[in-house]
Amino acid sequence: MLTLDNLEWHHPPYQMHYTLHAAAGERLAILGTSGAGKSTLLNLIAGFLPAHSGRLLINGADYTAAAPAARPISMLYQEHNLFSHLNVRDNIAIGLSPNLKLTADQRAQLQATAEKTGLAGLLDRLPEQLSGGQKQRVALARCLLRDRPLLLLDEPFSALDPALRVEMLDLLDDTCLRHQPLLLMVTHNIDDALRIAPRSIVINDGKIAWDGTTADLARAEAVILCNSLRGIMRVNRVIQA
Repeated sequence: MLTLDNLEWHHPPYQMHYTLHAAAGERLAILGTSGAGKSTLLNLIAGFLPAHSGRLLINGADYTAAAPAARPISMLYQEHNLFSHLNVRDNIAIGLSPNLKLTADQRAQLQATAEKTGLAGLLDRLPEQLSGGQKQRVALARCLLRDRPLLLLDEPFSALDPALRVEMLDLLDDTCLRHQPLLLMVTHNIDDALRIAPRSIVINDGKIAWDGTTADLARAEAVILCNSLRGIMRVNRVIQA
C-alpha cells in the first residue's frame, strides 16, 4: 500500500533517508529520540516537505511530487492546527467539506464522532475556550472523519491525561477496525505503541534503524532498562562500600 523507495530529504546538516513498505490496514508506531526524524518522515509522506530523491508510492501510484491535497492521507499534528475563528463544529466539519456545507448524513457523522470524542457539549466553543486536551480531541475528530486510506498521527495524545489517552486510543482502535486505514503514529510512549500498533519502527539519525514487532521492541527496551538499573545498583554498592 505504502512504499518509500530510498526517499531522501536534505537540510544541512540533516540528511534523511527512508526505505519502508507497509500494507493496507497495518498499524505502525514510529519511535525515536527528539530530532531523530520522525515528524520529517510523516511530512514527507504527507507532501509538506519535498523529497529530493527516491520515490513514494501509494497503492502502486507514484505520489512523490503530488501536492498534499492530492494525496489520500489524513494527518494529525502535534500543534492541533485548529482555525481560531471557527467553532468546534466547523473545525471538525472542514475535514468533510472545505466550504462547510454538509449533507444530512455528514452532519450525523459529525455528531456521532463528537459524542465519541467527548465533544458533543463543546461544538459551539472557539478554540481559545478549550484546554489543550480538548483541542487535541477536536483535531483527532476532524482527522477521523476524513476517512482516508492512510492515517498519519504525530504525537496525537501528548496533551491528554492518562485516562483520556486510553479513551482516545480505544476510539482510534475502533476506527482502525471499522475502516482499516494504514496507520503510522509517532509516539514517545511505548505503552501507547503496544496498545495500538503491532509493528514499530525506530528512527535514528534520519534513518529507519529498527523495524519489527512492538512486543519485541518493548522486551528489548525492558532488557536495556534492567541492565541500566543493574549498573546503577553496582555503582551505588561501590560508593557505599
